[in-house]
Amino acid sequence: MTVSSRRAAVLGHPIGHSKSPLLHRAAYRYLGFDSSYEAVDLAEEDAAAFAASLRRPGAQPWAGLSVTMPLKSVFVPAMDRLTPAAAALQVLNTITFDETDHGVVLTGHNTDVAGIVSALRHAGSRSLPRTVILGAGGTACAAVAAAGILGASTVDVFARRFPDAGDGLAAVQIAGIRTGTPVSLHPWQDAAAACAEADVVICTLPPRAADGLAETIDAAGRDRTGAVLLDVAYDPWPSRIARVWEQHGGRIVPGLEMLLYQAVEQVRLFTGDTFHDEPAVINVMCDAVGLPRR
Repeated sequence: MTVSSRRAAVLGHPIGHSKSPLLHRAAYRYLGFDSSYEAVDLAEEDAAAFAASLRRPGAQPWAGLSVTMPLKSVFVPAMDRLTPAAAALQVLNTITFDETDHGVVLTGHNTDVAGIVSALRHAGSRSLPRTVILGAGGTACAAVAAAGILGASTVDVFARRFPDAGDGLAAVQIAGIRTGTPVSLHPWQDAAAACAEADVVICTLPPRAADGLAETIDAAGRDRTGAVLLDVAYDPWPSRIARVWEQHGGRIVPGLEMLLYQAVEQVRLFTGDTFHDEPAVINVMCDAVGLPRR
């Protein structure tokens, strides 16, 4: 059995549904990049010990790590450096490794922002005048930054545990301040009415968590022609809220689109000088998860 010279992985809990291994392995094969890529189920309480192990001398070198829920904020204190986006949001989804004379330097990145922006642009959304974000976790912080990049005039965030989701709500507010994006926080019971008026809705909730909201939107029966929904959850797909949105005339952006584009940025970071021919890399990654080629 051939052992790869480097290794990479996606960390999260649960992680069995993740399509990141399919995306990364396809890109590595195309690029001839010698690295494995696995899914590692890592609970929040085990994250500190895992982070400490990353500096262990003599271990097989890491090409990089992808980080998903619930670990996007947990790993921030373990980093030596943060990119401007990760520092502003205090949320990361990517870790890179640099060998120095003084040991391994860990850098935290946030490629979710680029993933959301690219997914929405691919769907034809060039600006987001009225934007609704569902959820107040780490991905919601990235969505706030993405909305700002796309010129949102108003960003309304709806949290299921408002006002009790203290840390999450504070993080979303801080993300808005640090990225210069106007953010207003609202209780969950007002989300359906806001979705009926929004130009773009970005749902950052876990799978099936928006099902109840979807039923309320369906019952209201509002025409959503021209409005866009990006649901970052992609298993199962289509989600209930995506089906309802489409039934009422709206456009849907699958969560796989966001996953694809944030993964392209991760592959670029992990493979370094090996990375080339981005359109071809994107297409082999699309093939790996059943997305249409670009």
